[in-house]
Amino acid sequence: MEFFRIHRTIPFMRHALVLNAVSVVTFLLAVFFLFHRGLHLSVEFTGGTVMEVAYQQSVDVGKVRETISKLGYADVQVQNYGTSRDIQIRLPVQKGQTSAQQSEQVMSALKAVDPSATLRGNEFVGPQVGEELTTNGLKALAMVVVGIMIYLAFRFEWKFALATVLANLHDVVIILGFFAFFQWEFSLAVLAAVLAVLGYSVNESVVIFDRVRENFRRYRKMSTREVIDNAITSTISRTIITHGSTQLVVLSMFFFGGPTLHYFALALTIGILFGIYSSAFVAAAIAMWLGVKREDLVKPTKREGDPDDPNAGAVV
Repeated sequence: MEFFRIHRTIPFMRHALVLNAVSVVTFLLAVFFLFHRGLHLSVEFTGGTVMEVAYQQSVDVGKVRETISKLGYADVQVQNYGTSRDIQIRLPVQKGQTSAQQSEQVMSALKAVDPSATLRGNEFVGPQVGEELTTNGLKALAMVVVGIMIYLAFRFEWKFALATVLANLHDVVIILGFFAFFQWEFSLAVLAAVLAVLGYSVNESVVIFDRVRENFRRYRKMSTREVIDNAITSTISRTIITHGSTQLVVLSMFFFGGPTLHYFALALTIGILFGIYSSAFVAAAIAMWLGVKREDLVKPTKREGDPDDPNAGAVV
């Protein structure tokens, strides 16, 4: 299904050097902000107070969040817990206040608005749990990267595997750079979005590299640059339809999902946009500069009945 079929090959690789220079600058800026400002970690990573509050009737999560924000909590997380009458509140650590004092202050404010508010549970999440989550998150990220590299090395060739992993790391670091620069809250939901972007970006790279391999088999007289340009151009229709549909869903979460899904959807939006860019201009360009050629993907085989022919044909 090609609604946006382009009949003329677009010379993408002609601008690869300039675009990759922009990528390098963006990547370095992201690394700088990650080290200079760091990530604004949520309660799951830093520790804090987790409260479970029940109401007699359905409660407006937005009003609860607004009530707690008036107490001076800028990063409070409020979401429904089980039913529309139960909510879960996550409060960051406040200097000079214990977990019990925080919960007492919050419950006083909530009861002033709705006397039916009842505290069902209250616990303190220590920083050790946050450190464990951070370690496990980094391990998950590393395992995904290694798995991607092994998969692509077997399916294609090591040059494609290396190019794709570098492009994926480019996407991840830039997402983290955005969160560090704007000091957006980095939560477990955002970490899940980052891992999802890795798989999403790999899928786009695999589609392009599959077409590159087909082109090497089909067009023997094309140069590597021409083969890559043709592969990217011929998959544009699929890219627009697939990524456009996905982005519509993500934008619906961004605008209508509330604060709980806000940064999750934002991370996915950044990842989708840079995933398209990196697959076409980073992964493909790196593979080209690594010297990928027809012989890497299409192994020559001897024709039957002519075992001594040094110019035996190739698999087509």
